[in-house]
Amino acid sequence: MLAIKNVFNKFFEIVGENVLSKLEGIGSFATHFFSIMYWTFKSPYRIKLFIDQLYFIGNKSLFIVALTSLFSGMVITYQTYIGMKVMGAYTLVGPIVVLTIAKELAPVFSAIIVTGRCGAAMAAEIGTMKVTEQIDALEVMGISSRQYLGVPRVWATMVALPLLNLVFLFVANVGSWFVGVELLGIEEAKYYAKLKEFVDFNVLLEGLIKAGVFGYIVGLIGTYHGFKVQGGAEGVGKGTNAAVVWGMIVILILDYFLTSLLVRLLYDYGV
Repeated sequence: MLAIKNVFNKFFEIVGENVLSKLEGIGSFATHFFSIMYWTFKSPYRIKLFIDQLYFIGNKSLFIVALTSLFSGMVITYQTYIGMKVMGAYTLVGPIVVLTIAKELAPVFSAIIVTGRCGAAMAAEIGTMKVTEQIDALEVMGISSRQYLGVPRVWATMVALPLLNLVFLFVANVGSWFVGVELLGIEEAKYYAKLKEFVDFNVLLEGLIKAGVFGYIVGLIGTYHGFKVQGGAEGVGKGTNAAVVWGMIVILILDYFLTSLLVRLLYDYGV
């Protein structure tokens, strides 16, 4: 009986520690969120830092976003054509591909790319400054580290992602047109015939709103894990990995809830 009691005690001890750890993490992230919001509206405004981050996140990500979008559009078109041809509805390839890219692929893939490239960089840069006590030096000089390092990165990511989303959408549809019309032989008139019927401004707006929300989340998670780093170079590595993993997980989970909300607002209620 004593052995069984010890096993149960150990079990509840482990569960309790994990629950408390997770609650502490949620509280810490909430504190970071409100801190970023607070310092966003406090002067001095770090416009130059914001522009520098916008250049790094937006311009420096253009090539990989364009390359990914080109082949994503091409392969989605090929697979859609195969399915639609079986049902004799290959004239719907154009609108189906545009809807898929505009509503899902463009915002989600763009966000995942930025998470892997820029979210990791944010965590690594801020984490390195944390372990080398540069952040402590900023605070000693009376400069808020979250205003100086966090706010420009979070808002630059939020602005850059909708722009990258538009690039993804355009390049993916160029690739889609090339495969559909030039390689698969769909008549161009038929390729575009149903676009006006199925695609409207709300389709584009849904993708842009998703991209903006994802951008804010990516910036928030990347900076949070940077400020959370402890324990030297090993801690920087763990923080960088956590920023990428959690960024991708949250994007994919949030995508479902955003889709559900936006469909109701934009289509059911006509907001």
